[in-house]
Amino acid sequence: MIAWPDTRLLKLLGIEVPILLAPMAGAAGSELAIAVGRAGGLPSLPCAMLSHEQIIEEVALIRAGTRAPLNLNFFSHQNPAPNAAADEAWKQLLKPYYQELKADFEAPTPRSNRAPFDEASCALVENLKPQVVSFHFGLPAAPLVERVKATGAVIVSSATNVEEAIWLEQHGCDAIIAMGYEAGGHRGMFLSDQLHTQIGTLALVPQVVDAVSVPVIAAGGIADSRGISAAFMLGAAAVQMGTAYLFTSQARISTLHRTALASATDSQTALTNLFTGRPARGIVNRIMREIGPMNPRAPAFPTAGGALMPLRSQAEAKGDEGFMNLWAGQAVGIKHALPAETLTRELAIGALARLSGIRS
Repeated sequence: MIAWPDTRLLKLLGIEVPILLAPMAGAAGSELAIAVGRAGGLPSLPCAMLSHEQIIEEVALIRAGTRAPLNLNFFSHQNPAPNAAADEAWKQLLKPYYQELKADFEAPTPRSNRAPFDEASCALVENLKPQVVSFHFGLPAAPLVERVKATGAVIVSSATNVEEAIWLEQHGCDAIIAMGYEAGGHRGMFLSDQLHTQIGTLALVPQVVDAVSVPVIAAGGIADSRGISAAFMLGAAAVQMGTAYLFTSQARISTLHRTALASATDSQTALTNLFTGRPARGIVNRIMREIGPMNPRAPAFPTAGGALMPLRSQAEAKGDEGFMNLWAGQAVGIKHALPAETLTRELAIGALARLSGIRS
């Protein structure tokens, strides 16, 4: 009988295959979660950009569509203090684009809707009782973590180095996502802002495995069965995958984003702080090329994106993706053309076959 070499995550999370859907805010919703859950993986719902009413509606849809356990994902950042000077300097940098696109520069700047986990979010978790609650950017305050634990939920968070992994285990995580430099979307880093020290998945996973006692989930650059089997060989007990699912019809992405994904290659992504104020990996586009993907004038997370919203709106109306975030990881060149449920099953079957061959 073919079996996974490490079944701790399967038992801990109550899933059939060790594939977790990355909680991609804005791109992953109930349809994608249901498909992954029906294939035996872990459905994830990103909650940072949803109202509580939307979260309740999405959870109801997911639970009606699959019996799989559910992961609710939240950001655990602290909102920055208002900084009018920084906001104005950032908007002034973008002023030529406002003029070019005929966006109203004098209109109030829109606000980002990325919300941190707070008392109200915790009460929502206590009411919905998901089997898994995961966090990005560390963990919320200890009393909130204890309340989540009291619901019986498994707690997971992302580490981008060994120090963060040890910290997460010490502060209550039941499993840790080892997030490599290759991963798409926001970096999960929270103990340091030194981007140049970030570690690739191949080097990160075994070092985290050696440093903690809880199961480790590999993330970053994993897009097919080869990557999954490699993660297990490095000591991981599961993988988290995001970019691979962006190619499926169930992903909630725009036509412009989908078109950019279709043509993107491995070297066409970069880490950028332009769209939110925090490093996140996406496909390089016009604004990243012209003012640099990492610009020191971008305001603190999550406020930077507000001034870009009018530019994005004007450009998108003309079929131009030059001002929108096109999140994707470095494995974007490994493209899929399968529905999410089929993709999940084939990934698991292929990885098991590879691992069986290695063991035999």
